[in-house]
Amino acid sequence: MIESIIPLISLIALEIILGIDNIIFISILADKLPEKDRNKLRYWGIGLAMLMRLLLLAAISWILKLDQTLFTINEIDFSGKGLILIVGGLFLIYKSTKEIYHKTEHDESDNISNTKVKKFGKLLSEVIILDLVFSVDSIITAVGMVQELWVMYTAVIVTVIIMLIASKPISDFIHKHPSFKILALCFLMMIGVSLIAEGFEFEIPKGYIYFSMAFAFIVDIIQMKTTKPHKS
Repeated sequence: MIESIIPLISLIALEIILGIDNIIFISILADKLPEKDRNKLRYWGIGLAMLMRLLLLAAISWILKLDQTLFTINEIDFSGKGLILIVGGLFLIYKSTKEIYHKTEHDESDNISNTKVKKFGKLLSEVIILDLVFSVDSIITAVGMVQELWVMYTAVIVTVIIMLIASKPISDFIHKHPSFKILALCFLMMIGVSLIAEGFEFEIPKGYIYFSMAFAFIVDIIQMKTTKPHKS
């Protein structure tokens, strides 16, 4: 029991880091909805992420098969996991660039009118697609770290509870500071590139990505503080 505590804490920490991408994506999509529906999308999105992870853990033998080579092209092995990551990365890049385009090329009135016609079901379906990609990556990573199923289940449940608590403050912060929304979208683009690279068996250390984004976030905070108008 005691020997499992350290792997459990390590896995929870890793799952939280991997879950940040999910929270940011859901927060940006939730921002398109009327305020009364934003919490609903966040709770549904994160709740479905937990359900997918638990179901994938229940089908652990099938998940492990996703890591096996399906075919080889130019000495690059492609597995089921790799194909899922490539498709998910392309989808993430597409959504991020599209959101950046709308944010920079359309005025505020366009954004308001677009918000009214956005369908909750359509946004939830986009969340489900990314939930699936991140869930497969998360579970295969977890299997590589620990052997006990109860540790994996506990880590998933604890992580989702933390994500639920953190999702609203993160969403409110992004909504209140539009410049951070662009930064978050660029962050998601980088994650998309990382997923595609991993699908082609070229793994970019996630520590580099998260460190660079944390640095950019700190710089943006400093700039926001220094450009804040002074009271006369």
